[in-house]
Amino acid sequence: MNIAIITARGGSKRIPKKNIKEFCGRPIIEYSIDAALRSELFDEVMVSTDDKEIAEVAIRCGANVPFYRSEKTSDDYASTKDVLLEVIKEYQHMGKDYEYMACIYPTAPFVTSKKLNEAFNMMVEREANMVIPVVKFSFPPQRAYVIDDNCLKYKWEENRDKRSQDLESFYHDAGQFYFYEMNKYIEDDGVIIDNVVPLLLSETEVQDIDNESDWLIAEMKYNLMKERNTL
Repeated sequence: MNIAIITARGGSKRIPKKNIKEFCGRPIIEYSIDAALRSELFDEVMVSTDDKEIAEVAIRCGANVPFYRSEKTSDDYASTKDVLLEVIKEYQHMGKDYEYMACIYPTAPFVTSKKLNEAFNMMVEREANMVIPVVKFSFPPQRAYVIDDNCLKYKWEENRDKRSQDLESFYHDAGQFYFYEMNKYIEDDGVIIDNVVPLLLSETEVQDIDNESDWLIAEMKYNLMKERNTL
């Protein structure tokens, strides 16, 4: 049995009502819910929230909201790990245990059922503890500048004349979803560091959404991918 947990706290400050704000004609959380449902991977697709309006939207979109978050996991200092462990414990109290868990962010319109299935297949085939979608840094961090006494200088001077293609590729979290082997997640108290497998994504399908400018860029990327039929 598998569970998808969509983490959607209320009270966003930089983008008001961020998790249910309209994105290309639909509440943005609907994309995450829809991808999870269409994947047909999950016995349970639930939204963890502390907000009644988010819960109502989530239920309309087909997700379950069997309980609300506790006050402890609803403040600005609660981590995703805190939320997931609380959800797991609540389901265990209901007598429900799961083999695999996906944590999907509510503002991740580029998540698709295809990606979720690809990640799940990697989990099973490679007996992974965790799968993370990642994207390569577009510019090599090894050639970064720092500001020293109001002047620019290379952080690593030895990389000044090296060609980009000769530098090691670095990757960062795409900020969309994570797949976990449940027993390992519980055993490691939500901090898995070994046997973590990457799902490589392109820059066109990745966008952090932290402010209004990010939101507009994400919509442009989404519409472009939709026109090209690459979603």
